[in-house]
Amino acid sequence: MAEYWYTMRDEIFADGLRGRLPRLPADPAELEQLARQHLPVGLWSFVANGAGGGRTLAANRAAFDKWELVPRMLHTDEPLSLRTELLGTRMSAPVLLAPIGLAGLAHPDGEAAAARVVRELGLAMALSNSSSLSLEEVADAAPGAGLWFQLHPPKDDELGASIVRRAEKAGYQGIVVTVDSWTRGWRPADLDHGYDPFLRGQGMGTFLADPVFRRSLPTDVPVGSEPWLAAAAARWREVFGHSSLSYEYFDRLREATDLPILIKGVLHPDDAEQAVAHGVSGVVVSNHGGRQLDRSMAALDALPAVARQVAGRVPVLFDSGVRSGADAAVALGLGADAVLLGRPWLYGLAIDGAEGVRHVLRCVLAELELTMLMSGAATVADLRRMVSPVRGRADER
Repeated sequence: MAEYWYTMRDEIFADGLRGRLPRLPADPAELEQLARQHLPVGLWSFVANGAGGGRTLAANRAAFDKWELVPRMLHTDEPLSLRTELLGTRMSAPVLLAPIGLAGLAHPDGEAAAARVVRELGLAMALSNSSSLSLEEVADAAPGAGLWFQLHPPKDDELGASIVRRAEKAGYQGIVVTVDSWTRGWRPADLDHGYDPFLRGQGMGTFLADPVFRRSLPTDVPVGSEPWLAAAAARWREVFGHSSLSYEYFDRLREATDLPILIKGVLHPDDAEQAVAHGVSGVVVSNHGGRQLDRSMAALDALPAVARQVAGRVPVLFDSGVRSGADAAVALGLGADAVLLGRPWLYGLAIDGAEGVRHVLRCVLAELELTMLMSGAATVADLRRMVSPVRGRADER
């Protein structure tokens, strides 16, 4: 890892002098279009599109245009520092890979490739509940990596507790409980393609390795056979999605693990307050990347109020809509202690495996550093004095 991420820029220019151009684009929009060529149409639709008419998906991006940085020149002689520690996880920068399921459909190395890159760069990753590989396989692929596990609470509390205990035993450092997707949202593009990968038994790596889950599967057919996988998919449909979830769930989950527990999917400050009152260790402001509820408010619009409500009692993380280092700078400036990067890392994986994930992360971190340097910010705390509503807008921070 370079001393500064932005030296990637100089490496690329030096390679250009030798006639070598990057295999992947630096522009997030071009990255997305290139990834489209590498993904089957159904999977592309599943990953890239949002709920309903895509208004929440668009709102997540448009929200960043409401804010601007007001640089301060010659106000600090401190060296730039992005290193941070969140809930016992040390990171070289306040950027994590967001949980995205089915990575094994994008590239054969799946989540293991991403975990290895995270370890190499000193970052962290929240592994999806719907990973292609089991949580143990991912941990074994990258010993010592900063790994958290995302849990969609199943209807079966015994199953949920079993998965969480496995994560703790495998060395995961946090549990991210996602509460905004207990059922699939209305996604016209997926419906038009008739594409639901979970009905095909995909994205169940962690479930298929769980002893509680396997107890409910037939014993009179070979493990891994088509009938066995069909039974697993049917059982998964039965247990997925805890529609009657309440904040008391966090009290029960605490009995299963000593790991920090975060809640993901919060937009309203009162919900953040409720979660903190029930002992969560962190709050992730997110609308699931616009994938679940159309016409939901943009996640970035929710961030300042949630950060004010939490008032430093627990870390506040941000997810939904981050595409670049400049986006990350705005979210950090609005009160996030760290940001989660979603679709772009899967696009990089689809195009070029681990090298693609590495490229995407290095681009984001290089731009974040340069954004801070050019703004006169040595720390995230400095950024919080520099983010301002775009002039002429009525929005207030």
